[in-house]
Amino acid sequence: MKNSIILFILLTAVTTAQSNHNSLQQLKSEIKNEQNISINSQSPIIDLPVQSKKSVGLGVVYSLLLPGMGELYADSYGSGKYFTIADGILWGTLIGMNVYTDWKTANYKSYAESKAGVDNTEKDATYYARIGEYNSLESYNNEKALERNFDEMYLNKSYSWEWNSIEERRTYRDIWSASEQTKNDIRFVVGGLILNRIASAINAARLVTSYNNSLEEEVSWNFSVGFANQPNLPTSLTFNFLTSL
Repeated sequence: MKNSIILFILLTAVTTAQSNHNSLQQLKSEIKNEQNISINSQSPIIDLPVQSKKSVGLGVVYSLLLPGMGELYADSYGSGKYFTIADGILWGTLIGMNVYTDWKTANYKSYAESKAGVDNTEKDATYYARIGEYNSLESYNNEKALERNFDEMYLNKSYSWEWNSIEERRTYRDIWSASEQTKNDIRFVVGGLILNRIASAINAARLVTSYNNSLEEEVSWNFSVGFANQPNLPTSLTFNFLTSL
């Protein structure tokens, strides 16, 4: 009986030890598989794409359309804003000068009609220039006849005019001159608009080129974290940095 009990105890111990050993082996195998999965399936945490280069031609086109926009495209609007402001001022000046010219033109035509009996129907700019130089149609035609410039004479009565005094004619001449001077000045404003666009386009091309030169080579970064399991060493945390051109 005693021997039977001892034998039962020994068999139980052996069975338990074998079971514990198998469980330990299974646990180690599962841990190893998980570590391998962690290493092999490292997922990127950070992916930073590099900025692409910009088109110089596109920057030039933007500035030609609206000065300063090419600089904005090149991320350098600090200098471009002055071209935009200048463009706004020039456009405002152009509109104002056109309004002033139209007002002066209507003014001298109205004055000629009331003071010299001018018929403003279908008269060209040359006619309005001539009536400011001569007191009447008769004096004008007589001078052209003496010069034998018959083609420049006005034979139609609808072109007739006659100033009541030299002072009235001079007053008309002053109003007409102010209108014509403003018309001439408009050309300078238009030229300023064109030059402002050209200057902005050149500046935009320079800034876009500088922007492209400042970019590093197109590299994408990949950052990952995992666990490394090495024989006879404890499990460690790993960091991986990958670059691709």
